[in-house]
Amino acid sequence: MLRIGARTTIGAHSILEGVTTIGVDNRIGHYAVIGGAPQDMKYQGEPTELLIGDRNTIREFTTIHTGTVQDKGVTRIGSDNWIMSYVHIGHDCLVGNHTIFSSNAQIAGHVTVGDWAILGGMCGVHQFIQIGTHAMLGGASALVQDLPPFVIAAGDKAVPHGINVEGLKRRGFSPSQISHLRQAYKILYK
Repeated sequence: MLRIGARTTIGAHSILEGVTTIGVDNRIGHYAVIGGAPQDMKYQGEPTELLIGDRNTIREFTTIHTGTVQDKGVTRIGSDNWIMSYVHIGHDCLVGNHTIFSSNAQIAGHVTVGDWAILGGMCGVHQFIQIGTHAMLGGASALVQDLPPFVIAAGDKAVPHGINVEGLKRRGFSPSQISHLRQAYKILYK
């Protein structure tokens, strides 16, 4: 069953399938595959679903899969996300609101991405990882452990490099709040 909200546009040659609910005012680019069966060998065709919120931009050649019954059976994408071309969002992922997935960002199954997080181009995220609110993963990075809120990580095996100061400023965090977050980072990582 497919439900598509008002004013959602879908590009040519895109495939929307499975039990998928898409909210209002979304823009889906050409050749996207939305609601495909999970890439999980345990999946045997059980009914699972994909829920996508409102006002998301999902660009060309993106793949977003439904969940698996072994978990909650749902993949969820929040609202106001910017998902660039060739992104893959695996089964059972939970993506918050206002995130940015740069081109070719790939996240495996069971990944949680917090609000306002940014994933750089060509990054890879291992399964069962949590990426915190306002965190940033650098381009071409491989993330194999959780990334705490507010932290920037990068590298072929991503390691923390500080907090996401520019992102926090853009979102209206005060100098005092940023200073406190810097102090917390130093306590945890230095």
